[in-house]
Amino acid sequence: MQVFLGDPRRFGLSGCALTIGNFDGVHLGHQHILQRLRDEASARNLPTALLTFEPHPREFFARGNPPARLSTLRDKLSYLQEQALVDYVFVHRFNHGFAAMSAENFINDVLVRDLKTRYLLIGDDFQFGAARKGDFNLLTRCPHFVTEAMPSVLVQGERASSTLVRERLAMGDLDGAAALLGRDYRLSGRVVHGRKLGRTIGFPTANIHLPHLKPALQGVFVVQVEVAGRLRGGVASLGLNPTVSDTPDYKLEVHLFDFAADIYGHRVTVHFLKKLRDEERYDDLTALVAQIEKDAASARTYLTSLQREQA
Repeated sequence: MQVFLGDPRRFGLSGCALTIGNFDGVHLGHQHILQRLRDEASARNLPTALLTFEPHPREFFARGNPPARLSTLRDKLSYLQEQALVDYVFVHRFNHGFAAMSAENFINDVLVRDLKTRYLLIGDDFQFGAARKGDFNLLTRCPHFVTEAMPSVLVQGERASSTLVRERLAMGDLDGAAALLGRDYRLSGRVVHGRKLGRTIGFPTANIHLPHLKPALQGVFVVQVEVAGRLRGGVASLGLNPTVSDTPDYKLEVHLFDFAADIYGHRVTVHFLKKLRDEERYDDLTALVAQIEKDAASARTYLTSLQREQA
């Protein structure tokens, strides 16, 4: 998979089978679109391409109150490459100029001139262009490519969508989110230095940098973490950490069981398996430590049970 940033004309594409969207989370609906795109591209002897946007348009328009994002651009691209779902990804900067582009200019300048689109597959609710005036009917009138709409993908009777995944995560329904994603929900980031309070109370934590202001889930969780080439169990807190912090910044802190290596600067991936509880504010550190001990015991019990099931 090749990833291109900036003006697509620089890359000399001679033709492609294209789909367009944010693909936040790359859930099962997205995966079905990409598989269908692959099939259609093969029949036409074309490479597959995805046009996506950064930042997420909803983040751009929301200004100071962005919606929760399921995946970073890096995580999205990593999963797409891991699954070999697409040949080319074009990341278009979403800014005021792009937002003001008319639907007709988007078709003529981006799809026809820049990307040399020969086949276009879109979701059944796709809208584009200034004021979202572009739709499927407008695309079908373009003679330069064939346009088809992908019907909704149902998972357990519900339409797979990034919005529904966010709702499941916000509710703490990790099994429901995993069913829509086709995998455990994950976040990755680099381990950074924190206040190092955890080691003074017997629970050293890896503080993982969050690139977005608002995570899609909050609370205390049973997790497995990809670190140093292995999956390691632990318990994680994702939120504002109200007992020891009064800043508005969200924090992801993970206590790894039976692990003491120095991993500062390492990039790790956290798999969220089960929500244990919501965040709470405690009167003092003694009460906080007592609760962390209960959380760690619950997490160990869950992970032991999971290992037995998978054995």
